[in-house]
Amino acid sequence: MAARGPRYPYAPMTESIVPGFRAAGVRCGLKTRGPDLMLIASEAPSAAAGVFTRSTVVGAPVTLSRARIRRGQARAIVANSGCSNVAMGARGDADALAMTEAAARALGCPPTDVLVASTGVIGQPLPLARIRRGLPKAAAALRPEGLLEAAQAIMTTDTVPKLASVRTRIGGRLVTLAGIAKGSGMIEPNMATMLSFLLTDAAVTPALLRRLLRAAVATSYNRLTVDGEGSTSDTVLLLANGCAGHPPLQDAASSGSLRLAAALGEVCEELARALARDGEGATKLVTVRVAGARSAAEAERAAKRIANSVLVKTALFGGDPNWGRILQTIGAGRIVIDLPRASVQLGGVSVFRSGASTGPEARRRAGRALRASEIDVVVHLGAGRHAATVWTCDLSYEYVRVNAEYTT
Repeated sequence: MAARGPRYPYAPMTESIVPGFRAAGVRCGLKTRGPDLMLIASEAPSAAAGVFTRSTVVGAPVTLSRARIRRGQARAIVANSGCSNVAMGARGDADALAMTEAAARALGCPPTDVLVASTGVIGQPLPLARIRRGLPKAAAALRPEGLLEAAQAIMTTDTVPKLASVRTRIGGRLVTLAGIAKGSGMIEPNMATMLSFLLTDAAVTPALLRRLLRAAVATSYNRLTVDGEGSTSDTVLLLANGCAGHPPLQDAASSGSLRLAAALGEVCEELARALARDGEGATKLVTVRVAGARSAAEAERAAKRIANSVLVKTALFGGDPNWGRILQTIGAGRIVIDLPRASVQLGGVSVFRSGASTGPEARRRAGRALRASEIDVVVHLGAGRHAATVWTCDLSYEYVRVNAEYTT
């Protein structure tokens, strides 16, 4: 969690209005039901930063936005669900470009100021005519309170929209930061595995904005996994329009930058947890905490081994306190663990300690604890001083059904 207290004062919000930004989500017929086209626009040019998938198979929107984000400036984001515009060759590139041009016409800004993202089925042509018809409708629907509708418009197999926001003070001015995200399956960031759009009225130089976003992603979205699979379209975009009116932040060590970093980290972590909680077929949000590792990298690798283990995830779904599966996957990953000093806790109950089981009564108590909708899995490797946290979910029958029928 981002630090709380006098050094990083900020407050979580129930509303999601970011001064100087408007958003909308409308239906243009890309999906069988619900909104499927999103538009976000700033009243002023914004500093912009982005982080994208590292997959070698990427969608045309990723290629275009990745190129445009290098300018460090943008004014709008357009995104659709229902079709990812991936593996469509020259047509896909032309369609992504045309999508930004249509959005620019609707907004009255240069196409180069528009970033684009798409999510949905791979290998299908983008229904560009429907998007072109929908964008004037989206532009007309833009409003300061529109982020919730925008979050709904980028959902695919998500069951609920994801939105988070906080406020802080920088240079004596009230600053707002809000974000939306989508993602339910094909989730293990290598950054990033989902779509997320973050907005703030803080004034920040593009160079510092990039630094802050990379740091926030490393401790939130890159600590998230549902099924260990990365996507082709993963995009995280952050726009800062400066409407708060304070002097632009440029020094990462300044008090204002630290406050903005804390707020950004809080929003990204809240969204990452929401994505794990809404994983395809998920019934439980699972927080995996690993301590006692030889290095930070080994701690993270151990946590992700546990979080991605099909055996562990199915045991958690069934409420089975099978700590042996946790030790097994750590060992299979060739991660150093000192068993006489190691420990495992499930739902707050110690089930393995000092090289042995803690007994059948502890196992029964852990089984009852695993019925909760939120579960902590805590493992100490006994080999060092480093730790890591990863968010994931259980693996249910519904996950199999959703993915067995995804394109049909």
